Amino acid sequence: MEATATRPKHSPADHPKVALGKTGVLLANLGTPDSYTYWPMRRYLSEFLSDKRVIDYPAWKWQPILQAIILTKRPFSSGEAYKSIWNHERDESPLMIITKDQTAKISDAMKERYGDHVMVDFCMRYGNPSTDSKVREMVAAGCERIVFFPLYPQYAGATTATANDQFFRALMKEKWQPAARTVPAYFEHPTYIDALAKSIECAYANIETRPDLLIMSYHGMPKRYLMEGDPYHCQCQKTTRLVQERLGWDKTEIRTTFQSQFGPEDWLRPYTVDEVARIAQEEGKKRIAVAAPAFSADCIETLEEINEEIKESFEEAGGEEFTYIPCLNDEADHIDALSEIIQDNLKGWLD
Repeated sequence: MEATATRPKHSPADHPKVALGKTGVLLANLGTPDSYTYWPMRRYLSEFLSDKRVIDYPAWKWQPILQAIILTKRPFSSGEAYKSIWNHERDESPLMIITKDQTAKISDAMKERYGDHVMVDFCMRYGNPSTDSKVREMVAAGCERIVFFPLYPQYAGATTATANDQFFRALMKEKWQPAARTVPAYFEHPTYIDALAKSIECAYANIETRPDLLIMSYHGMPKRYLMEGDPYHCQCQKTTRLVQERLGWDKTEIRTTFQSQFGPEDWLRPYTVDEVARIAQEEGKKRIAVAAPAFSADCIETLEEINEEIKESFEEAGGEEFTYIPCLNDEADHIDALSEIIQDNLKGWLD
């Protein structure tokens, strides 16, 4: 979306032309490597695991371990995991494809409501397209205001905060900064909860035998972060409770777990991969469904970790029927929810 660049009124003839008058909505997700091969994987993992919001160990201690040990091996194993879910026809990861589709549909919704006054685009915290590049494009296109929307329902320092950090760093490079707003966590927003509940109801309607239990598997974090004040754990628990109440289920039918542990520290428990095995072995539950409410789009942690590794853990422990409930992705209910949240955050600027 290009704004016509003109000289401001009453300015001298040599004044540079500027584009003005638009409002930007910049969606932000975690990111994805450009390819599953070694060097793109290494660049992506290095940027991700060097983020102090993600791994907060002192650089003098962490970087030698990361660069000399972890990044010599992990790009191979992570690359194989990405290869198993990669869209080879489009040569893109599922997260990239879904984020593009979400952006296009939200853009249509904003255009219907606000006409050409709103520009919608997306960026990634790690990898491409970078936050810097998209902020620069929005400013060049005449965006005097930007709503920055990290697509993480539950706030965490390692997700929402680091995305905001990068956005603020990008603004620091602009001679003429746009006014800016960041969208807060939407873990309890009624339309988001309703969209989650509807996706679960739809999945259950297509399962011949009702699962014994629904696992709400959230991305994990070191327990230490919770003790230091990060609200993520509490917000995950509330999302689960609100979905359970919206579904009208008993508390025994739904359970919260955490996945994707990394490193030697104790993380938020119970761990999904261990809990599904325990459920099969000790509780004798042979049919489970797993949803991933912390992810706005299916990605490596859902398509490979949940639907392959965690599924395998359940089946090896005696589980018989494992159902993965996809993320909300670009489903209409999800687009409606995200669009409503954006509209709430545009109030005072456009409404």
